[in-house]
Amino acid sequence: MRAVTVTPGVPDSLRLTDDWPEPAAEEGAILVEALAVGVCGTDQEIIEGHYGEAPPGQQQLVLGHESLGRVLEDPSGTLRPGDLVAGVVRHPDPVPCPNCAVDEWDMCRNGQYTEHGIKGLPGFARDRWRVQPKFAVGLDPVLAPVGMLLEPASVVAKAWDHIERIGNRAEWKPQTALVTGAGPIGLLAALLATQRELSVHVLDRATTGPKPDLVRALGATYHTGTVDELDLDPDVVVECTGAPVVVLDAMCKVGPAGIVCLTGVSSGGRTIDFDAGALNRALVLENNVVFGSVNANRRHWNQAADALARADQSWLNSLITRRVPVREYAQAYTPTGEDIKVVLDFAA
Repeated sequence: MRAVTVTPGVPDSLRLTDDWPEPAAEEGAILVEALAVGVCGTDQEIIEGHYGEAPPGQQQLVLGHESLGRVLEDPSGTLRPGDLVAGVVRHPDPVPCPNCAVDEWDMCRNGQYTEHGIKGLPGFARDRWRVQPKFAVGLDPVLAPVGMLLEPASVVAKAWDHIERIGNRAEWKPQTALVTGAGPIGLLAALLATQRELSVHVLDRATTGPKPDLVRALGATYHTGTVDELDLDPDVVVECTGAPVVVLDAMCKVGPAGIVCLTGVSSGGRTIDFDAGALNRALVLENNVVFGSVNANRRHWNQAADALARADQSWLNSLITRRVPVREYAQAYTPTGEDIKVVLDFAA
C-alpha cells in the first residue's frame, strides 16, 4: 500500500512508497481506510530533519497526525464498518507517569509518550492504518469533508478547557477574548470562543486573502497591526503565533484577573529588550495567569468532535485551502505562504 515517509533526522527524505506493509495487528483492532490527512508545521519541521522518531527497529517514519478515515472492520464493536474515525495522536508512556496513568497523557511528565507520525508510532499518511479502540474517535457523518481538522481542534479544546478551569478559581464571567494569529489553530480557537458567546477579536498580519473574511463570518472582529495598538482589555488571550514580541505584548494586554494561554511554539534564539520587572508587577497585582498548552487527551478530542459538529460546515470547509491527491504528495508539503490548511487526499 501507499505511505508517505521520511527518514527522521535526514532533511528532504520525504518519499511516497508504493509497497509499504499492511498495518500490523498489534497496532490496534480497528482497521481503517485512510481518507485524508492534514498537513501542518510539525510535518514541515520533521521533513527538514529537526526532529521525528521512527518506531523501534525501523528507519522510516510514516508521516501524518491529523487523520480522517473510514472503518473497515472493528471486531471490538466500538465502531461499525463505514463509520468516520480519527486516531488520537499521543499515547501514554509505558512507565507510566502519574498523569499518563490516569489517561491525562497530554500532561506527560517524563517525556516517554509516543505520537503517531511524530515520535515512535507510524503516522496516518498511508492507505490503511489500525488504531486501538481507546484511541479511536468516532465522528458525525456531517464531518466527512473536514474531519481531519479534529486534531488541531482538540488542541484548542484543551486550551479552552484549561482556561475555564483556571478562571473558576474565582467568580469569573469573561466577556472578551483576543486570539493572536489566524492560522488553523487561531481560527479554531476563535470558533470555540464564539461558541462560548464571547466577544471575539482576532489579530493577524494578513490584510488580504481569506483570513479576514473567515473571522468576520464567525461574527468576530479582525485586526491587523500590533497587540499594543488594540483598544481593548481582553479577559482571555489565546496566543497562537509563538512570535516573541506578540507573546510578551499579549501578557501585557490582558485585563485584570485575565488569563493568557500560549499555544504557539517559539523558535528561540532571539533576545528582546524588555522590562520583565514591570510585567511581573502587572501579573501579580492584577492576579493574571499565563500558561502553556499543547496536545490533548481523549476528553478534549471528544469536546472537539462536538464543537466541529455544531459549527457551520461551510465555514470549516473554507479553512481547507488546498486538497492534494496522494500521487502529488510533494505539493502538499511545499508551503506557498498563502494556505490556511492543506490536506493530502487519499480518496482522490
